[in-house]
Amino acid sequence: MTGTAVHFGAGNIGRGFVGLILHRAGYEVVFADVADTLIDALKQTPSYLVKEVGLESSEERVDNYRAINSRTDEAEVIAEISKADIVTTAVGPTILRFVAPVIVAGLRGRPDDSPPLVVMACENAINATDVLAEFVHALVPDEEDWAALSAKAIFANTAVDRIVPAQSAEHGLDVTVETYFEWAIERPPFDGQEPTIPDATWVDDLAPYIERKLFTVNTGHASTAYHGHVKGIHKLSDALADDEVRAKVEGVLAETKRLLVDKHEFAPEAQQAYVDKILGRFANPYLPDTTDRVGRQPLRKLSRTERLIGPAAELAAMGDRPEFLLATVEAALDFDVPEDPESVELKKLLATLNPADATTRITGLQPGEPLYDDVLAILERKVAATAAPTA
Repeated sequence: MTGTAVHFGAGNIGRGFVGLILHRAGYEVVFADVADTLIDALKQTPSYLVKEVGLESSEERVDNYRAINSRTDEAEVIAEISKADIVTTAVGPTILRFVAPVIVAGLRGRPDDSPPLVVMACENAINATDVLAEFVHALVPDEEDWAALSAKAIFANTAVDRIVPAQSAEHGLDVTVETYFEWAIERPPFDGQEPTIPDATWVDDLAPYIERKLFTVNTGHASTAYHGHVKGIHKLSDALADDEVRAKVEGVLAETKRLLVDKHEFAPEAQQAYVDKILGRFANPYLPDTTDRVGRQPLRKLSRTERLIGPAAELAAMGDRPEFLLATVEAALDFDVPEDPESVELKKLLATLNPADATTRITGLQPGEPLYDDVLAILERKVAATAAPTA
């Protein structure tokens, strides 16, 4: 056995991607989560299946794990961190602040002569581990104390990529995933002492990989969902099979390709091959993914540095009007799924704010930014439509 890895987030991504890869690497995985039912199921079940579906499907059994309820048994999680080799997360970027106090306590309990704890946030966000490290640092304001504590950890950014759709409850802990995956980890923080994770891709400069993934996979995924939702299409692969939706998604990815090629000097043909691969993944009919699931949390996905406004603002700053990305922003503002709290909040903001305030509140754009006027025009239409009386 390689060692122990504490993983926050025992959901589908945690079990079907990060936990699986760590298991393959020989780690005993300790799943930490606040979901009582999920943790109880993991405690009572000695293994689960990860089912990779596509043209070449396969199944893999994951065992040798433990599970802790991090809400009711926080002290036990802290004790595990104090002696673990790795801590990873797949909880969502907004939850990282709640993980930070437990990591601080775990580091304080760690012997000074222990190898540094490897901390990696595996989230769909740019430099998520840096964000987590900032939350950890904020809890240790004394710089001398921080110097001693931070010496016990290595914080490394990662870029993660695997489509894990919503799962049927009847399958229990088993997880269905696509066959493709990528886990890129920045090499420099380790100073030549990278942990043993054979399925990881170690890179000297992670930034291009993070943005390539976020502005291709996540941007394309969200675009497919929002345009499909507008047309009333439920299954994601069916949305991409629709000629109108596909044309809009291809237009979006042509725009982000221009940005990535210009910014990171990717070879145009290599980026186009990556785009084509991504579209093939979205079209996988074996994945039971839906436009409602992929489009959820529209406020986060419409925020300033995220997958739509982020690349659109950079293109606009280059003097390149992002026509297809703007159309997707408009489609995202029409995302209406009552079961999604952010969708409900979005409707409320459109009904109560004026267009200028809505533009800044929802997208983070400020007057004077090159993209601002185009997005303001969209919000003017949406706010007017929301305020208009219905017949």
